[in-house]
Amino acid sequence: MQMVKLNNGITMPQLGFGVFQMDDLDECYQAVTDAIRAGYRLFDTAATYGNEAAVGRAIRESGIPRDQFFVTSKMWIQDYQGTGPQRAIAHSLAALGLDYIDLYLIHMPYGDVFNAWRAMEKAYRAGKIRAIGVSNFSPNQVTNLMLFNNVKPAVNQLEVNPWNQQRENFSFDQEQDIQVEAWAPFAEGKGQIFNNAVLQKVALAHHKTTGQVILRWLIQRGIVVIPKSVHRDRIQENISVFDFSLSEEEMHMIEKLDRRQSQFFDPHDPEAIATIVKGGRPGANH
Repeated sequence: MQMVKLNNGITMPQLGFGVFQMDDLDECYQAVTDAIRAGYRLFDTAATYGNEAAVGRAIRESGIPRDQFFVTSKMWIQDYQGTGPQRAIAHSLAALGLDYIDLYLIHMPYGDVFNAWRAMEKAYRAGKIRAIGVSNFSPNQVTNLMLFNNVKPAVNQLEVNPWNQQRENFSFDQEQDIQVEAWAPFAEGKGQIFNNAVLQKVALAHHKTTGQVILRWLIQRGIVVIPKSVHRDRIQENISVFDFSLSEEEMHMIEKLDRRQSQFFDPHDPEAIATIVKGGRPGANH
């Protein structure tokens, strides 16, 4: 597995496994177990997904040493205030059944993020978390967080796919030595992405699928990516992307597909923000 080094010196697999919308805990457990057998070691969950326990169980029962895994979870908005962050961290550790979490993220950039971040910094210094980061943060939100706190985010998890390539955000995070991680790399199939003529042409040239081309494109941009599937053949397909490379011309062809808009929600739209904060899902709570 190809690795990236975070700004605090720890390493992280560049391709992992996401479990968003795996509400059936038995299904989630089986999918994670299948992913472990296929070679995945990075697993991404969140408190709001409700499946941390299934992820932790699969890891614990794998027979593979804990230090071979990289586990990510996230704190949800309702836990940002008061002593909520400390309880949220303790709850995630207990649900996962692990002594530490490799990466812990602020899930959304709304509410009392400073209070959440400072609790995360404390847990980081105590060794309960190996790295802390953010999710869905814009450059101005990342800058505001960095200026008034001590620990720089190690990761910013963003919606990145051919329809929403996040070039400005990616460039900013790269300049700040913050690793970008892509959620919804396939845009959850929106816009007939798997049938796109450009992606199909590139896939045909490499005897690969359009999904594999998308993952390879993200990896070559230096982005960590966490595709999701509950199907064993697709789980194996998604990790089989390290035996080919895209040319500069092919990378440029995919770059031209950018629609520069989210396929789920505008994180700067007041109505979308209000819906998220109230606990709704304007497309996706990744």
